[in-house]
Amino acid sequence: MDSKLLELLVCPVTKGPLTYDKERQELISKSARLAYPVRDGIPIMLEEEARKLSPSEYE
Repeated sequence: MDSKLLELLVCPVTKGPLTYDKERQELISKSARLAYPVRDGIPIMLEEEARKLSPSEYE
């Protein structure tokens, strides 16, 4: 994930910051408790495509 792109992207739900999980290929929004997938280097920033985080992941 390009660091410049990561600086520009925000969570579409909360408009909060995102962190990149390289191992899972996801952008994490702790404020929305969602993980957006990154497929072939392209972030999929749709709420319906996001995975809900477990409590241990957003604490």
